[in-house]
Amino acid sequence: MVHPLAGKPASNLPPTDVPSLVSAYYTHRPDPAVPSHRIAFGTSGHRGSALAHSFNEHHILAVTQAVCDYRAAENIAGPLFMGLDSHALSRPAFASALEVLAANRVTVVLQAGGGYTPTPVISHAILRANRCAGQPLADGIVITPSHNPPEDGGFKYNPPHGGPADQAVTGWIERRANALLADGLNGVRRVSVEKALGATTTCFQDYREAYVADLENILDMALIADAALRIGVDPLGGAAVDYWDPIAQRYGLTLEVVNPRVDPTFSFMSLDRDGRIRMDCSSRYAMAGLIDMKDRFDVAFGNDTDADRHGIVTPTSGLLNPNHFLAAAVYYLFRHRPGWPSNCRVGKTLVSSAIIDRVAAALGRGLWEVPVGFKWFVSGLLDGTCGFAGEESAGASFLRKNGSVWCTDKDGIVMGLLACEMTARTGKDPGGLYRELTESFGAPVYERIDAPATGAQKKVLRELSAGDIPGGFLGGEPIVARLSRAPGNDAPIGGVKVVAENGWFAARPSGTEDIYKIYTESFKGDAHLARIQQEAQQMVGEAFKAAGV
Repeated sequence: MVHPLAGKPASNLPPTDVPSLVSAYYTHRPDPAVPSHRIAFGTSGHRGSALAHSFNEHHILAVTQAVCDYRAAENIAGPLFMGLDSHALSRPAFASALEVLAANRVTVVLQAGGGYTPTPVISHAILRANRCAGQPLADGIVITPSHNPPEDGGFKYNPPHGGPADQAVTGWIERRANALLADGLNGVRRVSVEKALGATTTCFQDYREAYVADLENILDMALIADAALRIGVDPLGGAAVDYWDPIAQRYGLTLEVVNPRVDPTFSFMSLDRDGRIRMDCSSRYAMAGLIDMKDRFDVAFGNDTDADRHGIVTPTSGLLNPNHFLAAAVYYLFRHRPGWPSNCRVGKTLVSSAIIDRVAAALGRGLWEVPVGFKWFVSGLLDGTCGFAGEESAGASFLRKNGSVWCTDKDGIVMGLLACEMTARTGKDPGGLYRELTESFGAPVYERIDAPATGAQKKVLRELSAGDIPGGFLGGEPIVARLSRAPGNDAPIGGVKVVAENGWFAARPSGTEDIYKIYTESFKGDAHLARIQQEAQQMVGEAFKAAGV
């Protein structure tokens, strides 16, 4: 249900009490016996709020020491690149992490002048440092809760491959960090922040220089400039705010940052669907401000707070559905990147639109379908066997023009500039390109809904096998595939996916709420989609019943 204030200015609500939030970061202490107080790595690191005892100084001290211990165990001895976003808790957590890193004699590289650093820039820096064989390996930390509300904080670790850490790595760090919490931080090394900033192991550089200069090797920046497109950008008060002027100046772009404001209350935002502040650039409610400006620009886009996601706005389509832009981007890139290997594949998550499957088949490209989480794309981007990798939640990245790796994390900056390149080369914005695709491949309708589930039911769903799903038809069509493991890498998907010719559903348990998520799509319209949704819940319900829960 949509909140009555969704899409309205956040200034209609009392702002986040930043002083109380920061005070709670330093004064609240987690109780390791309470599950919600423990460190827990999800698909994008550890997230929480100081007010809820789930993200405070003790958490960051423990998890940073755990990272140091992991580095020692894995002989990772190169520099650690660290960045942060503009959330209120990011600066305190950044200081806490630096205190531990300096005490452990880790060489840390920080943004000169204390500015913000997007997640993809850290990934790019790690890979640049690790290009020379025989050198000690580098890794990175980004202090960010991504698009989460203002009261949240977050901590991401990117190992030497530059992308999100996989479950083996995060599990190791999580267990060690929680053991340190349980032992009252015994074993955590720490110096004062003043001493850490002055340490010989603490270095400063302008991350922007290398990243901005390198953009011409992944995008046709000269083409964008020559087209004289009117480009609008809304950083949503996040880490990309200081990147757009250098990009525009270096490449001669006609680019306007529509809101350069940075404010940890994010009171300049429009409220999201549920009436909360959330810097979700894929939400038409959160992006209402930029959508209202769509006719001022040929292409406009926004990024979430750490700039690993994108939201594309065009005069003809408003805010594009993320799946629509992914499909258009795949079709464009694989036809305009002659330097890419002829056998590199299209990467997508299992819950991304099936129009991507149809586009890949028409292009004669293999499809690499993996579970939810960008970490699954790292190996393919690293070795060049995956030309493009995207997920339905508006995160994607792709290879350099010569077919080598750019970064192994989501990059919302290059995805926004890709929309400009597509428009400049074709004379049509990405929304128009997507509409052309639907003429050839069909026009799917896609929706994610939630259904209630107990803890026992979520456990059953997480462990279901393909054969546990009953029935032979979905939406009136024969079922052609039942999946509990991803076709691309045979990894468990933590749920099930059921596929027919013109529709599919996937069901996965929520990690934090008593619900399960149902992703659905139909190429036969809204009524067919509603039928798939109903049958999906029936099939999952029968599986629960068979399991006795």
